[in-house]
Amino acid sequence: MNDRRRAAAKALTLRCGLARLTVSVVLKCILSNTMSSTVLTLRLDSRLKKKLEKLSRSTNRSKSFLASEAIREYIDINEWQIAEIKRGLQEADRGDFATEEELQKVIDKWTRNAR
Repeated sequence: MNDRRRAAAKALTLRCGLARLTVSVVLKCILSNTMSSTVLTLRLDSRLKKKLEKLSRSTNRSKSFLASEAIREYIDINEWQIAEIKRGLQEADRGDFATEEELQKVIDKWTRNAR
């Protein structure tokens, strides 16, 4: 086999290997996302259900996918907010408060254009 054919065969083998790796990774992601899910039943008022159905049609996504994403985002936001509140309470317990000057700077910054 000449050098050109060897290089072409090597490149093809590399591309096929990369394609198999890509397909394998994608399949693992799909399986991990679907196999780890569980069923949750919930009640929605009829107006919210109709909005969900409309959004589902508009985005070509299932209602389950959209509801799951909405719940995931809601939980992420609330986990962050609760963590920040706890951090703030710990700072307060240590007596770590803003000085009057720091507080006045913030007040001035946010009320400057309101005057």
